[in-house]
Amino acid sequence: MHRRRPEIDPQLLSETDEQRQLRTVLRDLYAEASGVEEVREHLATPRGYDEALWARLAGEIGVHGLAVPEEYGGSGFSFAELAVALEESGRALYCGPLLPTVVLAAHALLLSGDRAACERYLPGIADGTLTATVAGFDHGEPAVAAERGGGGWVLRGRLDFVLDGAGADLVLVRAGTPDGPRLFACEPAPDTCHRTPRRVLDETRRQALVEFRGAPAAAVDAVEGVEGTVSATVDTGRAALAAEQVGGSGHALDETVGFVAQRHQFGRPIGSFQAVKHRLADVLVALEAARSASGYATACAAVGSPQLPVAACAAAVVCSETFRLATAEYVQLHGGIGFTWEHPAHLYVRRARGAEALFGTADRHRDRLAELVGLAARGAA
Repeated sequence: MHRRRPEIDPQLLSETDEQRQLRTVLRDLYAEASGVEEVREHLATPRGYDEALWARLAGEIGVHGLAVPEEYGGSGFSFAELAVALEESGRALYCGPLLPTVVLAAHALLLSGDRAACERYLPGIADGTLTATVAGFDHGEPAVAAERGGGGWVLRGRLDFVLDGAGADLVLVRAGTPDGPRLFACEPAPDTCHRTPRRVLDETRRQALVEFRGAPAAAVDAVEGVEGTVSATVDTGRAALAAEQVGGSGHALDETVGFVAQRHQFGRPIGSFQAVKHRLADVLVALEAARSASGYATACAAVGSPQLPVAACAAAVVCSETFRLATAEYVQLHGGIGFTWEHPAHLYVRRARGAEALFGTADRHRDRLAELVGLAARGAA
């Protein structure tokens, strides 16, 4: 017997007037304050992003609190509105820690159902005064152990390549206890938590080695169980990353179309050549597929649909491959200048390659997708 798939409200798959207005405001703001030169400039700073723009996004526009309920200091919208902001940030290659703070950490707290933890941390996330991240949210045995100390729980162990791990004010950690894995909130202090920035391909998304050496932590109760909370958080992160990738792909296509319309060869724009048209048409077709996959994943995340794991995996595959294709053409169709360090194309290539492996490779997503829809079991039989 086939189970009927839960329906998604068709209205969630189309953009509302409020979302269009949000997109316009954010695109204008990023064009004004976060061009490629500004991105390069802030990559050299200790935090790696424009902290004044971070404050403006939180205070003037309310991006950080879009998906946070009003009772915790947010504006009470949904993940659908947040996805619009993420798409525009991906388009502008914004390097502030929106993904670890506003998506992963905020949703981990909300999904846990721990009201005390939400009341303590979500208002700071919503108003932009607290940056946060998650660590150890992968499968298998936890790499960090939680022990009972004299004053409560302490964490010991190390986790590598933690998003914004060197600068986040709060780290939500999946750690092992004698009774099984639990979720803990740790506010890192230099004497008990050593954080080493890692050199990574995509410098716009910083990562770090985090070593817990008896770091004090508070347990976060997960109403539906820690593994369910962690899994839902990561799937929400995949949907968020897909929205970013759609934005980055759109930028790459727009910039390339603009360039080939102006660049002349043999007395005519190179964009008039059939071979160039075909290549750009392939990118456009892929981008429309990516928008569709991302939109469905966004809708599932917005309503907490049980179809989110399937939608998130599908979006991860489609949007990663689209971003890779769009950025490859961004470089190649710009000719020699596209290969130079001075051109922004290489920054988008690095973002595409880094994002491609952030929550698992496309092959891993395909394997999981096959398991989720039952293809793996039928194939084995």
